Parts: sequence; structure tokens; C-alpha cells
Amino acid sequence: MSGGGLLRTACHPPLSGFRSLRFFHHRRRRPSALWGRHRDFGRASSLPSLGFRLDRYGFGERSCYAHSLVESVMEELAVIRATRRIRATAKVGLPSSKELFDAKLEKKTLQKGLLLEFRKDSQKKLLAVVQKPDGKKNWMVCDQNGVICSIKPQQVTYVVPGIEDFDDTNISEFVQKAQGLLDPSILECAWMELSENKRTVTAEELAEIIYGSKESLESYCSHLLLSRDDIYFNVVDNKGYCSLYEPRPSVQVEELLKTKLVKESSEKELEEFVHLLLSAKAMPPRSKPSKSSWMLEDKVKKKIESLEAYALDACRNDEQRKTAGSILKAMGLMKTSSAAVNLLIDIGYFPVHVNLDLFKFNIHTEYSEEVLSAAENLLAVSNDLDEGNRKDLTFLKVYAIDVDDADELDDALSATRLPDGRIKLWIHVADPTCLVAPHSILDREAMRRGTSIFLPTATYPMFPEKLAMEGMSLQQGKLCRAVSVSVTLSQDGSIADFAIENSIIRPTYMLTYENASELLHLNLEEEAELRILSEAALLRFQWRCDQGAIDTATIDPRIKVANPDDPEPSITLYVENQSNPAMRLVSEMMILCGEVIATFGSCNNISLPYRGQPQSNISASAFSHLPEGPARSAAYLKIMRAAEMNFRKPIRHGVLGLPGYVQFTSPIRRYIDLLAHYQIKAFIRGESLPFSAGELEGMACLVNMHVRVAKRLQSNSLRYWLLEYLRRQERERKFSAMILRLIKDRTAALLLMEVGVQAIAIVSVGKTVSQVKLETVSFTAIYPLTYWYRRFDVLVLTNQHH
Repeated sequence: MSGGGLLRTACHPPLSGFRSLRFFHHRRRRPSALWGRHRDFGRASSLPSLGFRLDRYGFGERSCYAHSLVESVMEELAVIRATRRIRATAKVGLPSSKELFDAKLEKKTLQKGLLLEFRKDSQKKLLAVVQKPDGKKNWMVCDQNGVICSIKPQQVTYVVPGIEDFDDTNISEFVQKAQGLLDPSILECAWMELSENKRTVTAEELAEIIYGSKESLESYCSHLLLSRDDIYFNVVDNKGYCSLYEPRPSVQVEELLKTKLVKESSEKELEEFVHLLLSAKAMPPRSKPSKSSWMLEDKVKKKIESLEAYALDACRNDEQRKTAGSILKAMGLMKTSSAAVNLLIDIGYFPVHVNLDLFKFNIHTEYSEEVLSAAENLLAVSNDLDEGNRKDLTFLKVYAIDVDDADELDDALSATRLPDGRIKLWIHVADPTCLVAPHSILDREAMRRGTSIFLPTATYPMFPEKLAMEGMSLQQGKLCRAVSVSVTLSQDGSIADFAIENSIIRPTYMLTYENASELLHLNLEEEAELRILSEAALLRFQWRCDQGAIDTATIDPRIKVANPDDPEPSITLYVENQSNPAMRLVSEMMILCGEVIATFGSCNNISLPYRGQPQSNISASAFSHLPEGPARSAAYLKIMRAAEMNFRKPIRHGVLGLPGYVQFTSPIRRYIDLLAHYQIKAFIRGESLPFSAGELEGMACLVNMHVRVAKRLQSNSLRYWLLEYLRRQERERKFSAMILRLIKDRTAALLLMEVGVQAIAIVSVGKTVSQVKLETVSFTAIYPLTYWYRRFDVLVLTNQHH
């Protein structure tokens, strides 16, 4: 009962003797060696041939039918089993299953000369010969690679039986012979025989069943087959360095076989996909497959989407994460998001300068068909709800001043001098609410976006581009619908009178800030209106400063990138000084308009998105010792408190020096401005307000979340392209820089004047704020999109006073 193998005589051959006839194709094997306790490896005698020879077992010639042979063998096996069962029942005091297991599992101890298998790491097992003890528990062994190392007993997975003094130089030959005997398919035969009575076996017992021998080589081969098998057998007990196996139920085997087929199919798909990746990676940049080509086949699409999600840290489930990880592993890459990004760039799926924030922040760059259809309908019908209530202001000379690449022009200016010497101004604002109604599909889309997004590489407008450009934007020489805010200034720059009207205007000039500054410098008589606007801007600025306003004009960079998908796109850098006369002019007029709207709302009890900013606890006079310009502005910005909003009444805006302020001049670009237009336009028409203060607050909260995301996206993108611009500069190029503030010891915050970017650097001893002498400065910049870092050198800084 405790015996491990079947009784085998000349009439009972091993399974390997007839497996080729019933279960497998016949394949002759070379003789194996007999491993004995006192036999040298080189003089081992030959084992019986593993090929099937009918005459060896007395079954006649090869012409006999294999089917009748197997039936004979199985019948005899059945008789033997029945006889054993009868004999077993005749015995008194049958041993328990535990006792049977213990009888089969022999406790083995380690000693010098034993051949064993040990676990090198979680993925690798090696054969080794025991050399000598190493301390109390560990053993020194020499493995199959000739490496001597110390192992713990827990690392040993199998001790090859029948060997006591093995030569470690023969391990490789032993392994080679074992590989010649390995055939996982013969496990199915053994499983079929043993599963009938759920009989357990050790590796040695299985060796006798499938090879007809329990010698060292056959036992080790059986151990390898069992330890690597995950279909037919599973371990039920371990003792010492020996394991006991039992056949799995047939139902479980069927499920495991199905799972194996699915796994093999998946591995084949992965192999084919990796081949595609390698092919695409090897192609020249302009010959790589397009992004859309990866979406044609479902299997490829699923894998590339998993890789993309992994790159963005946005895997929807564990399956996507596992798929991407297996792809990276198959490509020999680390399982990191940056490795996935690099791979997608290498195959051309992502451009070299991919903006990952667009994906991570889920920025909507396209419009649905429903939204586009609604926009087309508005352009086709073009109904104006205020057509009968618009004032004709086409007699005014109208200046629209913006950056050179502005797509959405939503404000313009006019001015005249009254007979009493006072200045009258008009701030004309585009009127999208004459087309878009609250709660309409276009309004909901605009609220979902919150703002237009302006990146160096592209612009993503709040409204569909065609509607924004043709139906809403102010256009030179064309009749345009607007909301015009007219203001008469007092001699000190305060508001003497104002009016808000629906109007029709015809913009005269579309100027860039550079063009407007040049016209102001030329002081042409025919552009007297532009000079009046500049005079009014200076008057207003002085008045606001008297009211406690803080000048925060800074130097800001702006970048435009052409053909951004190219590996080396064209980069154009603009550095804009907000104290520039033209920029100061436009800024003051926009602030004036915001003050008028807040005053109008307060007088008429209109719920609006009133914006304010509390005064800092530190007085602005604390920085009066700093020179005017970027250094003082930077100091002011460090102490500014967060902006606040109120939707029932105006609140003071300490930085602007105003009792109230409402953003109103960019309704095509900012949804908060559009909300103010809805409220003001409804009041002018005599209608009830579309939104209560509570509704405005809820919508503003949602919109401000989108705006914060957009600002972060814009800031990251601008910084990335600034660093790319610096990367392309010659190392010998000299940059003039200004010290904005001293941080600690010789560390200072610098402003690179030609680039408009700030950096932290070490400066010479004795330098003060707003200056730096000629020296080499190094600073580290963080790549914001894919978490790489680059190091740049600002080689020489010239002395710069401001």
C-alpha cells in the first residue's frame, strides 16, 4: 500500500514504452545513463531504450495493432489494482492518509557530494553539488555555471536521489541529458492512469511510471516535469526536499487547458504587437505609421490604448495596466510612465514634443457634431435679439489692439475730447449673447470649457472656431454688433458719467501692441484719437495709484510654435513688457470698463460675478526702496492675497484700487465674462435676470475649476517651450539678467531680460537687487510634461539697471 510505483515485469512496460503508439508520434531517444552510488559519471551503463520495441516486452512484431496493445496493458493494470484492493481490505488496521504521505516522503539531509536543485532567485533554479557546510545551517555549493556560493536550506527545492559523490564538472552534461528526456506531453498519460483512483506520487514514483526507472536522471526529469507542470498535477505535501503530487480532477484540467490556450494566444498576439513596435521604431521619423493607423485593428488598438493610458497614469482598470506592463517588459523597458511615453514617441504615435497635459487634464480639443451643427444654424439664421435697440457708432474711429496672432478679437477702443476739455471714452465689447442664449447647447459647451486655451502650439476656443471668428469676433472694416461702454472722465481721472448700450461699430484699425506703440511714438496728427486714449490711460493709472492701487507690471514671455509635430519645430519668442505704452493703454481701458460694470450693477441691484482682492497686511510703501519695474512688481506679487468673488454686491479690489470690479471685456474667451453679459443685457432689455446670485455662484465655482486647469496647462506648455528655446541656444550666448530678490547668501532669483523667464542662481558677493555683473550662472529647470529634467547654463550675465 505504501509502495510508490506499479509492479512492472516483462508484461508491464513503462508508459514511455507505449505512449508513442496511442498518444504521441513515435520518437526514438538515445540511451540514458545509469546513475549509481558507486559508479562514475563517465562509465555509466546504458538504460533500456526509451523508444518502443514490441519484441522487448513479448508482444510480438510491429504489425500488431497499438490499440489492442494498450487494451491489454490497461486490462492487466486493472487486474493488479483489483488484487491490491482485495489484499488491502484483508489487512487489519489500515494506515491513515497522513501515514501514507509520511511513508512516501522521506526526510533527506544535506551532505557533501549531493546533487541538488536550489532557487537562485524568484525566477531561476540551478543545479549544484554540495561542497561543505557554511556555518551552522548554510552550505557552500558549486552550481552548473561553476559559481561557488552559500545557500540556505530553504533554497533547496530538490535533492537528486541515488548520488552521493557527484563531480561538479559533470553537471552540464547531466543537464543536457535531462533536457533530451523532457517531454511534457507524457504527463497526460500518467495523469490518465493515476487520476482513476486519485493516487498520489513522488517524482521517483512517476519516473518509474513514465520512464520505467527510478534512477537519478529519470527521477530528476520527473521532478522537472512535475515542478513545471501547472495542468495535470498539484503538490499536496512537502517534507524535507521531497514533494508529493496528486492528479487534478478532469474538470479542473479542462479549465486549465482552456486557460493555457487563451494564454498562448495572448502571448502570440503580444509577440506580433512587439514586432510591430520594433518595426515602427526602426523607421525614419517621416515614414513612421500615423496615429490613426494604430486604430484600424481592434487587437492593436486595445494594446496601444493601454500603453497610452499607462503613459498618462490614467489606466481605467488592472487589465490595461497589466497589458501595458507586459508590452514594456517584452520591449526590454522599465515599467514606468516615462518609458511608455518614450516608446510612443519612438514609434511615431506621439510627436517628439507631445503635450501630455492635454491628455492628463482631459482637455476637449474637438467639438461634437451636435455643437457644430448648432453653431452652423446660428450663423445661417443670425438673428439679433437687440437689432431694434442698437446705437449706431460707426462714425467713431475704432482701434482694436491685440497680439499679432490673436484669433478672437472681443474688444476695441474709441476716444474723443469734449468741448470742456474732458475725455470721453468708448470700450466696445463683442456681443456673443445676441446669438447664444442661456442654457442653450452652445452655452452649456462654453460653460464646460470655461475659457479659451492659448498654447504656443495651438488655440482651443471656448466657442466653435467658425462661430467665434465670423459671428462674434470684431472684424476690421465690417459692421459688428457690440456692447459699448461709454465713460466721461473727470479732470483727476475718476468717472464723471457712463452709459452701457447695444451698438453697431465698424473697427477702423487692427493693431498689434508693437504697431500701436510705434504710432504713439510717431505722434501723428491724424491719429489724435490714439493719443487721447494714451492720455486717458495715464490719467486713470495715476488716479488708481492715488486710491491705493499697486503696479504689478512685469515682463512676460510669449511663444509661438510653427509645425509643432516636427522633431525640430520653428519657435518664435516674444518678450512683452506690460509697462509698454500700448499695453498700459489697453490694460487701463479694460480695468475702467470693469469698474463701470460693477458700478452699474451696484446701482441697479444686479447679481454679477463681482471680483475683489483684499489689501495685503504689508504696506506697498515697504518696497518703495526698490527701483520701479520688475523687481518691485515681483516683491508686490509675493505679498498679494488671493482674489475673492461676491455675486450680490461689489467688493473692493485692493490691487486695482477700485471699489468694485467685474470682468466684462472677453465674453468670447471667458465664460465668467459671458455670465456678466447675460445679466447686463437682460437688464437693458427690461427682462428678468437669467441667473440668481446663488446660481451664478454655483456656475462660477464649476467654471473656475476649468480655468485653473487651463492656466496650469498654459503655464506648463509655455515653460516647456521656453526650455526648448534655451536648449537650442549656443552655449556661448550672453543673456542680460536682473536680480529680482536675494534669497539666501549668494542665491538670488533672476529675470533673464531677453527671454522673460525667471531662474534661481548663484551670484557674486556684493550684488544688490536689480543688478548683476558678468559671470557664469547655472540653473536647473524641470521639464513639466514628462518629468525629465534638463540643465542649462546662462553663461554670461551683463550688468543691468532698471
